[in-house]
Amino acid sequence: MPTHADREWRLIREEARDGPLQMALDEVAAETAVTEGVRTVRVYRWEPSTLSLGYRQDPATVDWPACEANGVSVTRRQTGGGGIYHDSHGDLSYSIVAPADELPGDLMDCYELLCEPILTAFDRMGVDAAFADEEYPSLYEPSCYLRGIHPAHDVLAGGRKIAGNAQYRQRDAVIQHGSLSYAVDAASHLAVFADPGVSAERFRERVTGIREESGIDRERAVEVLESTLAEWADAEEGGWTDGELDRARELAATKYGADSWVRDREAPRAGAE
Repeated sequence: MPTHADREWRLIREEARDGPLQMALDEVAAETAVTEGVRTVRVYRWEPSTLSLGYRQDPATVDWPACEANGVSVTRRQTGGGGIYHDSHGDLSYSIVAPADELPGDLMDCYELLCEPILTAFDRMGVDAAFADEEYPSLYEPSCYLRGIHPAHDVLAGGRKIAGNAQYRQRDAVIQHGSLSYAVDAASHLAVFADPGVSAERFRERVTGIREESGIDRERAVEVLESTLAEWADAEEGGWTDGELDRARELAATKYGADSWVRDREAPRAGAE
């Protein structure tokens, strides 16, 4: 199998968009990878701050009135796990999207390959981070950052979680996306959940951020993440086509921003998108 960098990749630099549109763009990137042979690495920002629910997460775990009062958008990911509060300043998110037949079929091997640039980026930011070397117990299952820590996809710094990564397959493509904690706002993170039963102090004992670990400013952290992803994939700087953006807006309206998907996890029927 040719190496990933032997293929055509594009880097899409950090863009601020709302949560439903960001998740729709992941799905659109998968379609493009399969139909056009263009693979994507990208960095993105959630604006406004957003709670992304895990695919199977019970909507009753969300404090809907608090989210509305605080201007926090809510969407649902295709990936499993718990909810993530993506603070518009304190979260750095990325996606890597490529055809499935070009990547390892074994899940662990695929994680190892696609997390290479993430671990390298942490190193270049001055953060001593690595995959967890053992499992940690769950503190609150509905929250991704407070769930049990798993060595396959959870990254720790100084014994505290600093990033989580997840994968799914869509239209014969692999999508890996992840959240890197830049600045920890424990109170805001906990406020989106209905009954977390975890104090802000306990949250901080489990979670750390890039700024706390290295002092690097956010703009520089984004630059490092972008350049490391581009180097790993030998990617050319690119952007979305008008067709991709139109398709993503359609998906955001009919799926990722719709109550039927977010609250009930019902995907649109074929032909209804």
